[in-house]
Amino acid sequence: MRILITEDDDALAEALEVTLARAGYAVDRVSNGTAADEALKQDVFGLVILDLGLPKLDGFEVLKRLRRRNAALPVLILSGREQPEHKVMGLDLGADDYLVKPFSVNELLARVRALLRRGGAVTSAVLQYGKLAFDTVERMASVDGCAVELSAHETGVLEVLIHRFGRVVSKEQLVEQLYSYDQEVSANAIEVYVHRVRKKLNGTGVCVRTLYGRGYRMDLLT
Repeated sequence: MRILITEDDDALAEALEVTLARAGYAVDRVSNGTAADEALKQDVFGLVILDLGLPKLDGFEVLKRLRRRNAALPVLILSGREQPEHKVMGLDLGADDYLVKPFSVNELLARVRALLRRGGAVTSAVLQYGKLAFDTVERMASVDGCAVELSAHETGVLEVLIHRFGRVVSKEQLVEQLYSYDQEVSANAIEVYVHRVRKKLNGTGVCVRTLYGRGYRMDLLT
């Protein structure tokens, strides 16, 4: 999953980026509200972490513009403003959660996972299809309780496909969801990762179908 960080404190933004990257997310970051607004016009992110005190365009205005575009993108406000009126305003404008600085890294990651599940209409932490289970908290796959060995890239592909189970996901969407702006990846690389995931799903009752010219779809075998 791909996350946008909007934060003008470079040290905090870098720490957030490292934390989220270590947790397996693709991360982009911007340092002002105008750049955030432009980035959010692209439908490539699974979540935005939004600071309120941004230069050029404050976080409230970024949020207003995002919601005017009817974007259902999950928004986590991360702010030093702890006054109740700021929390109320942020939530009323369409934020999904509000976390006050300073914060616990574990709490931040838990809130991120919860919002990503909610954004994908997933309520359980474990997705189960056939014999395949995917723990969205630990980002681990298992078959009949036995762990499936996956590389980081393979895990990312499986995560995107299983969150969109039964729906077509294009190669372009996989690239957008799995890689940040400064990472280059070819369509051939995506094909390789999908092929590896497909092989590791043998015997699970789940398959990854290739729809030529359209992309991939994870389905139950019939």
